[in-house]
Amino acid sequence: MAAAFNRLGFAALRHSCRTQCRRKEWMGLSRRRPFQSAPTYHARSDDHDRPSSRRNVPKEPYSFDYEKFGAEDRHHYDLLSPEEKRQFQQEEKAAYEHLTSSDFQSEMQGMVSQAVYDISRETPRERVIPPRITPGLMAMGEIDEQDSGEDEDFEGDDITSTAHGELEQHREIREYARIAAWEMPMLSKLAKPFVPPPLDKPLRFRYTTYMGETHPAAKKVVLEFCTRDLPGLSEAQRIKLVKLIGVRYNPETDLVKMSCEMFETQAQNKRYLGDLVDTLMAEAKDANDMFEDVPIDFRHHKSKPKFEFPENWKLTEERRAQLEENRRQRELGEKEREEAGRLVDGAKVIEQVMEALALKAPAAARVEAPKGKSRKRLAAR
Repeated sequence: MAAAFNRLGFAALRHSCRTQCRRKEWMGLSRRRPFQSAPTYHARSDDHDRPSSRRNVPKEPYSFDYEKFGAEDRHHYDLLSPEEKRQFQQEEKAAYEHLTSSDFQSEMQGMVSQAVYDISRETPRERVIPPRITPGLMAMGEIDEQDSGEDEDFEGDDITSTAHGELEQHREIREYARIAAWEMPMLSKLAKPFVPPPLDKPLRFRYTTYMGETHPAAKKVVLEFCTRDLPGLSEAQRIKLVKLIGVRYNPETDLVKMSCEMFETQAQNKRYLGDLVDTLMAEAKDANDMFEDVPIDFRHHKSKPKFEFPENWKLTEERRAQLEENRRQRELGEKEREEAGRLVDGAKVIEQVMEALALKAPAAARVEAPKGKSRKRLAAR
């Protein structure tokens, strides 16, 4: 019976010691030590800083709960007499009051703090700095260069950097070949028939693109238009417009060519050229001064000579028949000379000359006497 009572005493002590430990709050960097590396912790002394669940929490009164025992503890408790059960509950209540008192909690906290301090003094913690891995050449440009590590040692089992460049170029060529074979044929579905510009849109803009690459000439815009296609201009106004345009006018084709690359984008340069044409149109329609006393000057335009093919050099039917007759006469003359033996055959002549030279050559090849030291050695022998 005493063993059962002792067993229940340990169970009551274990259940009555369920108390929460005091927490510490991290206050960040201390004001007194602004350059310290370790965070500073302060004990919570103000009730307003504590959670509402732990602010002025009253101690729960003791209550005996039979359900908190396990199966074995319940068996030992049922073996006790009523007097022993009453004594057990009194001792459990006394143990609960002692363990939940503030003095005991402070004493336990002090003991735990002292034990932690002694352990930290006996086994000081060392700050372990992981070694820094220098990223290699193959990791350049990667997102995690530090995790890739250094390059492996070259053991002669890889190609050179020049070969890698050639391989990369080959991959790029194959990529464009795949695009040309599989994607470009589908562009025919987006093809549209050419429609000439209507008469109410005489301005023609020309752009230059470098397929996505940055180039200073990509912003340039060229404007061309014909003065006779501009609507609302009389002949006198058109002549005044030609005088205003000056050297940008081509009198042979009646085309005006202007360009702009002052701004950073093509849209801005196009807008500037459009506004410039509007300004020239407004000035040409101004009847206050029609520039009648200003002569038209086309000295800036140098006409290029245009050569025409002579008429007597052109191949007509009569000339073609005459050439055919002359060719037939030459063929007949060659056949007659060949039959008469007067036609010289170059291959036969070369064969005859080679045979004659072979007969005149001596039968034995000449051997020249040695010169220099080798000649003296032969003489000594």
